[in-house]
Amino acid sequence: MDTFDNSLEIPVTYKGQELSFPAQVLMTGYTHKIQVEVDGHWIMFEPDEERNYRPVLDAAQIEKGVKQDVNLLKEIASVINSVVK
Repeated sequence: MDTFDNSLEIPVTYKGQELSFPAQVLMTGYTHKIQVEVDGHWIMFEPDEERNYRPVLDAAQIEKGVKQDVNLLKEIASVINSVVK
């Protein structure tokens, strides 16, 4: 049986720094999501109606007051979009 390695690294240049974020592709039925570790927290990126990836924050993280850099999340989504399209 073939196994699919769903682990990857997402390289991002942000504020002049070269960053790399570990990620996993999660298959869910006919679609998929990309789970990316950002600052110790897992953020889901999923395609919207136009097949552009967007971050989806977990409600539990929001309730705990976890803050994420919105511009960094947009940059990660941009990298994912450039690779997938």
